[in-house]
Amino acid sequence: MSNEITTKAGYAVIVGRPNSGKSTLLNNILKQKVSITSPKPQTTRMAVHAVYEDERGQIIFVDTPGIFAKAEDTVSKKINPKAEQSLKEHVDVIVYLIDHSRDRNLEENKIIGIVRKIQKPKILVYNKLDIKEPSYIPHYRFLEDEFDWTIEISALFKQNLNRLIEAIFELLPVGEKIINTKKMVYPVMNIDSKTFIAEIIREKAFLFLRKELPYSLTTTVDEISDRERGLKYIKARIITNDDRYKKMIIGEKGYMIREIGMAARKELEVATNQKIFLDLTVVTNPHWTEEMI
Repeated sequence: MSNEITTKAGYAVIVGRPNSGKSTLLNNILKQKVSITSPKPQTTRMAVHAVYEDERGQIIFVDTPGIFAKAEDTVSKKINPKAEQSLKEHVDVIVYLIDHSRDRNLEENKIIGIVRKIQKPKILVYNKLDIKEPSYIPHYRFLEDEFDWTIEISALFKQNLNRLIEAIFELLPVGEKIINTKKMVYPVMNIDSKTFIAEIIREKAFLFLRKELPYSLTTTVDEISDRERGLKYIKARIITNDDRYKKMIIGEKGYMIREIGMAARKELEVATNQKIFLDLTVVTNPHWTEEMI
């Protein structure tokens, strides 16, 4: 009887400029939310590690923060090194995601330069094929000879995701599974409950505040506890760096903070299948961006 290993296993790092659809792609591949999304750049602030597996083997996806051409604010200055560090650690395959509806710019050129230096198998992925025009795919064709695969997808509408998975497995090294998923209750490897809840709240704040608020907020969870009748109590804070932003987050007569809290609570109840009491407050800390990890 042969003991030859036939499965594949390794790390697939998803890279691209902000808002290219990296988090949406990962969520739809795994068929559940593992990374928050919003129309705003800078939504993803940390590299998210999540596991996909089937009979072919195991892919550990790394969803990196979008790389900015110029990191001018404190948050961006801390995000860019995190994204670039992810490309220096465990990498077996690079998945370079391009939003074909946006033309090349300094940001895209910076990422192209970073990806070119990595001597690993690479997949070029044109995303947002559900958007018919404008399309700048001809402006990226020169890259295709540098990649092992070129694939067109719509992460949002889950088009061609199976083909992308097939390409990743083809390029991964032969090997046994890296992670024992039998001990995992969730596909994400590097985010604990408090961080996940804080990220859901931050996502809802971004979605409701839209253009009204610059990138001057973060979220933290101080307490998670079980109460009577199966109720889960969560105490959390939205932290901003200026009192004028605090007023905007709270809204007139508390309208905005109630909307954010209600949306976050509903999503968390679906995710946990539990009734949740979310005790959400807004505080000002002018130094929170300096305290970011």
